[in-house]
Amino acid sequence: MRLTRDAMRGKAQTVLGLLDPAELGPTLMHEHLIWNITHPAQRDPAITGGPEPGRYWDLLNGQEPDIRNTTQKDRAVAARATAEMMAAGGKTVVELTIGGLEPDPEGLVQVARETGAHIVMGCGHYVHDYQDPANHDRSVDSFAREMIDQVQQGAWGTDVRAGIVGEIGCQWPWTDLEKRVLAGAVIAQQETGAALTIHPARHEDHPWMLVEFLRAHGADLSRTIIDHIDRTIFDDDRLFRLADAGVILEWDLFGQENTYYAHADIDMPNDGMRLRAIRRVIDRGHLAQVVISHDICHTIQFSEWGGHGYAHIQKTVLPHMRKRGWSEAEIEAIMVGNPRRLLTFI
Repeated sequence: MRLTRDAMRGKAQTVLGLLDPAELGPTLMHEHLIWNITHPAQRDPAITGGPEPGRYWDLLNGQEPDIRNTTQKDRAVAARATAEMMAAGGKTVVELTIGGLEPDPEGLVQVARETGAHIVMGCGHYVHDYQDPANHDRSVDSFAREMIDQVQQGAWGTDVRAGIVGEIGCQWPWTDLEKRVLAGAVIAQQETGAALTIHPARHEDHPWMLVEFLRAHGADLSRTIIDHIDRTIFDDDRLFRLADAGVILEWDLFGQENTYYAHADIDMPNDGMRLRAIRRVIDRGHLAQVVISHDICHTIQFSEWGGHGYAHIQKTVLPHMRKRGWSEAEIEAIMVGNPRRLLTFI
């Protein structure tokens, strides 16, 4: 059954259906529970379980590839990890495993039912290299129609509906296919009233290129999230320019405390550095434009393999913020108020 925009307006949409946004509570705005981020040419459907014990450090630092670390299709594992977040005080997970990453809508339904968590599913397509070759000749309108249907009717061959558009993937150089997908996503944002979340390329100037593209296509910047600020923007000039443009800024790699980021030439900040950058943005008056998360997409990040897990922000980051003098109003805005506003259809 297709839902109309009027039926969705003022509500949030989880994998179990529409609900009052007041019920969302503390929210992680960018996670993966069930995924396959292994490059499509290297995937193996027979892979189950996580990496062997004793390889945590090498895998953490990206020195050794292991498809058991980049593949997580076990619904029970996802449920246990989500339950940890709930026990620590979290309530909602925005799950952004989309086209190219092997989304499992029915698996998310199972996790939501087993744990009581609210799970908001994304839609659309990841970066060029992960997309189905059948996408290469598709039009903007084709992508737009697909994403509108995923929000209003059901995604990936199911009747499970998405509650946010994205994370729309971009790489460097930015490809024409990715631009067509993003243009379609803007139309989907306009037609459904959903928020839009974007995975920028690993280039410090790409987020501003996104702002210019979004403006040209009529996107609502106040409901558009630029993901992965913490691995993309490293100077205040670029950071403040984005904030002043009105987009939502997402620091979503909390818990990644090591310097090394995959195989990219990026020195990853730690959580204290993330919080100091957010503090500078807030001091400029942009509190309403900040959201945070972990973007867990490697098996070793799960607590049962020695990682920080989905409870890290609740258990470690928020207490540290209070220790550093953050107000409860600021924490409430970042964890509850801003996500609630973004996840409410307009």
